[in-house]
Amino acid sequence: MTTSTQTITRRHISEITPTRKLVMGIIELVIGILIFFLFAANLAPELMTTFNMTPGGISVGTMADWVLPSRLTLIIIAVLCTGIGVFQLVRGFGRATNGLVGLCGLLFVMSFLIWQASGKSLNLSGMLSSAVLLAVPITLAAFSGILAERSGTINIAIEGMMLMASMFAALVGSLTNSAVIGLLGGVLSAVALAMLHAVLCIKYKINQTVSGTVINIFSAGMTAFISQKFLQKYQNLNAPPMFTRIPVPLLSRIPFIGPIIFNQNLFVYLMLVILVVLQLALFSTRWGLRLRSVGEHPKAADTLGIDVIRTRYIGMLLSGIVAGIAGAFFTLGSVGRFDEGMTTGKGFIGLAAMIFGNWYPIGALGAGLLFGFADAIGSKLSLLGSSIPPQFMGMAPYLITMIVLAGFIGKGQAPAAEGQAYEKE
Repeated sequence: MTTSTQTITRRHISEITPTRKLVMGIIELVIGILIFFLFAANLAPELMTTFNMTPGGISVGTMADWVLPSRLTLIIIAVLCTGIGVFQLVRGFGRATNGLVGLCGLLFVMSFLIWQASGKSLNLSGMLSSAVLLAVPITLAAFSGILAERSGTINIAIEGMMLMASMFAALVGSLTNSAVIGLLGGVLSAVALAMLHAVLCIKYKINQTVSGTVINIFSAGMTAFISQKFLQKYQNLNAPPMFTRIPVPLLSRIPFIGPIIFNQNLFVYLMLVILVVLQLALFSTRWGLRLRSVGEHPKAADTLGIDVIRTRYIGMLLSGIVAGIAGAFFTLGSVGRFDEGMTTGKGFIGLAAMIFGNWYPIGALGAGLLFGFADAIGSKLSLLGSSIPPQFMGMAPYLITMIVLAGFIGKGQAPAAEGQAYEKE
């Protein structure tokens, strides 16, 4: 069983079809060409782009500003993306294909920033710090999806779990005047929905997509009702304390990286801890092998004595916990109050990040950071005096999501038994 599963997993990861190899190479070539003709070709050679490398209000971990020759830098990036595309067409990158497509996309965004900030300055470090925060709910939603789907259960109810958790985190946090207890309340509300989804899908074998959709609709309606009936009327019920920045000793003093990663609030650190724990647990422990085997070959796992039903319930329980943390982020780590529909589809974008990352935690983190980075750009455009409406850049994460779901990064390798109800013989 172990050898078979590992062999199949390695084969799935390494397989690159000729069509996918061709499409990925063409996309990377097009990105390189666009960078040159859209951004580099029309810039005056003497223009310089200044990137401020320390977020505003931060006094530790400071770093000197970057001053780059705009046109030359863009030409170098265009050549790099073109070279990646040519190599992909000729030989291919194997399992690194998704990562390099993401890298080219990131370089395209960076090229856009260099072009927009040519002759001006942009606080790059501050924008990246915001991008990390914006990536938190997306990445955690992706982790939640991985836990559920690796055990064989489709969980499109993550959006509803996050929305419910954000409301209960605000309500409980306001009533107790404690951000920690508010976080616990938000997590418990998401776990309750996760267990409802698990019972419907695992015990009663209801279509998992239908069950998740019902939970999303229920959460949207219930949170809107409670918000209008109580939270908007009694403002003291919607004023929770928030988690503030917690600088990590020594690490927060590392130039550039320190202020971005190690001078954040609790949710960023939770995201990083969950990343490490989840990656090691899934792929370096017996428990992880059993969880993955249930999502790949439940009958074979059952034959070897693994309790398939129990394992799937555990997967959904853990999925609910992580989704609850993601939802609580909005009210306790970002906004400081609950507003109707405030998750704004981040749960669905998290599922796209999960697919982009090929159901691997590290890949999901990379996709989440890419989406968060695109989301952070819109708020900076107005400061640069850009003629591009910031609302257009606000669409970027959703456009990227559609591109991902359209299959430009490949079909991916979902767990073989994902979405299939199991009945013990």
